[in-house]
Amino acid sequence: MHRWEEFAAQAPALAEAGAALLYQHGPGLAYLATVRRDGAPRLHPVCPVVTLGGLWIFVGNQSPKVADLRRDGRYALHAFPATERDDEFSCAGRATVEEDAAVEAAVLEVYLAQGTITQDHTLFEFRVDRALHAAYGPRPSWPPTYARWSAAAD
Repeated sequence: MHRWEEFAAQAPALAEAGAALLYQHGPGLAYLATVRRDGAPRLHPVCPVVTLGGLWIFVGNQSPKVADLRRDGRYALHAFPATERDDEFSCAGRATVEEDAAVEAAVLEVYLAQGTITQDHTLFEFRVDRALHAAYGPRPSWPPTYARWSAAAD
């Protein structure tokens, strides 16, 4: 699993396109899929933050996603749909709880500065194992041009 900055160093155009789609509406917006205890997927919108070399998400402690990620850190993240084109960005890997209070405070500062709010949360860093960007032309457009990256290719 790679930190966002390591993924970005290996696939800069893909990481740049991904960050642009994550932040296209202002604050980071994406759908987060986690694995429930019974193995079924769970999907919720979240506000990711790319800062300090990592991909971070604050998850409210009342959310079932906290238990999902603590038990089984596997995740998939998909940026919100683009408004002008059908471009897509997704990544997947494993999330871990961030225990360092100084790191949490620094990420929280960036998070709040983008206009998002949080309280009673757990901060997770999302390590990237694979990523995909689908670039489309003007609507209607098919097929897209795909860019893929995988840590397995290292």
